[in-house]
Amino acid sequence: MAISLVQEAGLTSVTAPDLPMFSALLDDDIALCVLTEEAVRWGDLKPIAAWVSTQPSWSDLPFIVLTTRGGGPERNPSAARLSEVLGNVTFLERPFHATSFVSIARTALKGRLRQYEARSQLDALSEGERRLQTALAAGRLGAWELELSSMRLFASDTCKAIFGRGPDEEFSYDDLMASIHPDDRGLVETSLNRTLDTGCDYSIEHRTIWPDGSPHWAEVRAQLHTDRYGSAKKLVGVSSDTTARKTSEENLRRLNERLEERVRERTSEVHAAHQSLLEEVAQREKAEEQLRHSQKMEAIGQLTGGVAHDFNNLLMVVLGNLELLGKHVTGDRKATRLVEGALQGARRGAALTQRLLAFARRQDLQVKPVDLTELVSGMHDLLRRSVGSSVSIETVFPPSLPPALVDANQVELALLNLAVNARDAMPEGGALSISLREEQVLRSGRDLDAGTYLVLGVTDNGTGMDAQTLKKAIDPFFSTKELGKGTGLGLSMIHGLAVQLNGALRLTSELGVGTTAELWLPATERRPEEPIETELPLAQAASKLKILLVDDDTLIAMSSVEMLEDLGHEVVEANSGAQALELVRNGGHFDVMITDYSMPGMTGAQLAQAVRAIRPALPIVLATGYADLPAGAEVDLPRLAKPYNQAQLAKEILKALASETDLPLKSAS
Repeated sequence: MAISLVQEAGLTSVTAPDLPMFSALLDDDIALCVLTEEAVRWGDLKPIAAWVSTQPSWSDLPFIVLTTRGGGPERNPSAARLSEVLGNVTFLERPFHATSFVSIARTALKGRLRQYEARSQLDALSEGERRLQTALAAGRLGAWELELSSMRLFASDTCKAIFGRGPDEEFSYDDLMASIHPDDRGLVETSLNRTLDTGCDYSIEHRTIWPDGSPHWAEVRAQLHTDRYGSAKKLVGVSSDTTARKTSEENLRRLNERLEERVRERTSEVHAAHQSLLEEVAQREKAEEQLRHSQKMEAIGQLTGGVAHDFNNLLMVVLGNLELLGKHVTGDRKATRLVEGALQGARRGAALTQRLLAFARRQDLQVKPVDLTELVSGMHDLLRRSVGSSVSIETVFPPSLPPALVDANQVELALLNLAVNARDAMPEGGALSISLREEQVLRSGRDLDAGTYLVLGVTDNGTGMDAQTLKKAIDPFFSTKELGKGTGLGLSMIHGLAVQLNGALRLTSELGVGTTAELWLPATERRPEEPIETELPLAQAASKLKILLVDDDTLIAMSSVEMLEDLGHEVVEANSGAQALELVRNGGHFDVMITDYSMPGMTGAQLAQAVRAIRPALPIVLATGYADLPAGAEVDLPRLAKPYNQAQLAKEILKALASETDLPLKSAS
């Protein structure tokens, strides 16, 4: 019956016919034992008692004794003897209900399982302790523990040795503090108090004095342990002897000092004998740096020009199609307004690409007399959009100023760059002042020759720069902006422009107050040239022409064809110079040829020369997005600047026809 009840409790059982066999079967893996009172009443319990007394610390094997007289000493005096021998014993009086036995067995099993969990934890702790001791021994670390309530110090033999004590010597907290070098004792106490006050890790390296008087170094690290209420209980840490390392560091420092002294002496000797050689090397390095800078600037210019040219072509398509679309929505006010808004945005993009192309060009500056007041005033809208609504713009212009001898496009770029720099120096917003004034330089100086100058000033009330930063402000690729927000080329380009124009860039700044950039530009008595506009007879615009259009960009070609056909012309399209040349060679009759300049295989200039050899009188218009053609591509042809509109296209066609037929042009009044 007992076997079946044990199985009902979820356990497998082993039956022992007598006490010697029962004693032999006892081991740590037994979950519980069931005995009858009759089996142990007159038997020898010494083997069982011996096994129970030698159980591991985690084990307390549960016993269930089935009795006929209960488990109390009044009714069953032998129960006391069994309790003393077996320890963890439960008495179950017979007869009993099966559920009572199963309940007691399961309770005993739960207790035994908790004992097995404790065994696993103790094994893990033992393994961790073994590994810790191995690590401490391998790292020559001494373990120590300080009870804060009694200031009692427990130190390992290795820890004692680090402070010059033997394994059998007493080593108290007072001994520890006394062994610390007097000059380091205050630092140790301060670090210890900081750990006790804040709970931060204790870490310090200090000198020690051993009992024999020899100096040593020790590195000590510890962590603060607290109880469940957060009260500090003890410090547990390790220490190591760093005397060898500190001695090596000191020896190395002294060696370095001696070496540095020798190097200084030798350098002084060599410097006197090779001063001219050093100057030559410095000049060569400066030349190499200038060459690298020039190459970087050339690469940037090529990249900028290429991107701007491609964007110019895209704007050409957008502007042409929008212009044609506007003719088809006449009468629809909303559509007309939307088309006009898109046209304005595209024109602004075109103006920007023209500035980028001007920046990328590699020819000499186009210096002409320029009215700076008119130039700056004309940039007001562009400057307003560039600096944003959080920055106010103030202009200060005298009533009458002479013209400046400058390149207008480059001065516009310089002013825009200075305005953007001022905006970036005022992240929370501020005031930007743009001024013009006339200055006389009586004597030639370091950066300016004697003469009359116009000073274009840009002043902000932003973060400003300290003296050290101001010295490097115009160095190429130097930038105070975060990564990705600036190239470091702006001020260096403006400085280079000023020098090319025989002027100067002067910067003044104060940290927390703001910065003023002044561009000194030479004045001139020559007056700015007035642009001459021409108009052609409108009757010619209505005549139907057969036009050969050459462009490798399908979108541009399609847009241009639409504009020409809208003007009433017949258009034949070619997508390469070779294809266009073949059409001309095959006897195709054309009144005008319009060709893009930048095409693969054969440029527009090369195509024009080849066509002129066949049809010398054929009017040719060269369309290009570049301000100036590359060196060696000089051709005397009418040029149509991209992006162009329908009116500009018609005007250039008529000018080309007029140049070939000597048609007179009339000045516009």
